[in-house]
Amino acid sequence: MSGHSKWSKIKRDKGAADQKRSKIFSRIIKEINVAVKEGGSDPDGNPRLRLALNNARGANMPKDNIQRALTKAKDTEALQEITYEGYALYGIAVFIECLTDNPQRTLGNIRSIFNKRGGSLGTNGSVAFMFDRKGVIRIPKGSFDADELQLEIIDAGMENFDEHDDGYVITTMLEGFSSVQKRLEELGIEVENAELQRIPFETKTLDAESGVKVLKIIDFFEEDDDVQNVFHNLEITDEILSFF
Repeated sequence: MSGHSKWSKIKRDKGAADQKRSKIFSRIIKEINVAVKEGGSDPDGNPRLRLALNNARGANMPKDNIQRALTKAKDTEALQEITYEGYALYGIAVFIECLTDNPQRTLGNIRSIFNKRGGSLGTNGSVAFMFDRKGVIRIPKGSFDADELQLEIIDAGMENFDEHDDGYVITTMLEGFSSVQKRLEELGIEVENAELQRIPFETKTLDAESGVKVLKIIDFFEEDDDVQNVFHNLEITDEILSFF
């Protein structure tokens, strides 16, 4: 299992231990809001909403919370999707995706974190070329045969199929993201989480102490209420993971 996959699992476990579920729910609610504004409240005809609802269930979000989010989405103010790019310490590239009702506030917060933590906010396109957009789907282990499942979904757009302790991580081509999800649904395979991620073409290796400093900066970005996702090109080594 890659370092990034291990780190994703650690973040999920740490998030539960630190009782950060409310922030996870808040980000899902924002995604539901945008999806409804964009394509209506029928998940059958709105792939983005269907994805958000699947992720809500995967995060064990209560049904009442989900229904309340759907009901309020039509009446709440539309959120803007904004991205920011820059460099953290040691030249680590950072790409940040936000949903906000106040772009000026969000820009100020992002710039402040960069400046206070030894990084620099860049212009649009300054690091985007370092990342490839792919689908990442997590499924728990079940009664299916993993080898047979790979054969079933490879033609739909699967690129990689990685096993970890409690499940599998499926990576897809951008254009195959929806079709792989659809095929999993047809096969009755439960999806724990599915999202589009920006995967670095190349990662940068740092010593453990420096790597931990960078991840702490990433945490500051992720704790901002307007931030949905943060991607970077730091290689998450076993030495860095040992600090968590």
